[in-house]
Amino acid sequence: MLDPEDLPGKSQWKGLKSVGLVTSCCTGDGKESIEVRYYISSLAVDVKRIAHAVRSHWGIENGCLCTLDVTFREGESRIRERALRENFAWLNRLTLSLLKQHPGKGSIAMKRRTCGWPDKFLMEVLTGRTIVRAGPGAAGPRGEPPP
Repeated sequence: MLDPEDLPGKSQWKGLKSVGLVTSCCTGDGKESIEVRYYISSLAVDVKRIAHAVRSHWGIENGCLCTLDVTFREGESRIRERALRENFAWLNRLTLSLLKQHPGKGSIAMKRRTCGWPDKFLMEVLTGRTIVRAGPGAAGPRGEPPP
């Protein structure tokens, strides 16, 4: 944990109070990798708070990755071209965000499937609004009875 008082360019980071350094050791497929990550923070220099913030961030990130892998089967993707792979990953994250925002009770996978059936549900997910069909006996835009 570093106090950034002497950090060059500190004035460019409004509210900067600490810089954290995290070393991660991962073992997978018989290989060990070590990664070093730096975090800038508006939190005061406090190792336990910064560690908690970093773990929370990665917990959310790992949850998102798990959902993307299960719902969109990203781990099975056969896209090899880097730019295309990044574009699809971005589209999957956007879609996941839209599906999570929909107020329906179904799972993310079921909401994704349902978007392929009636256009009404797809439009609800894309616009973030519940769509009410007009017609004889249909409710008005706010759910009130027809005139």
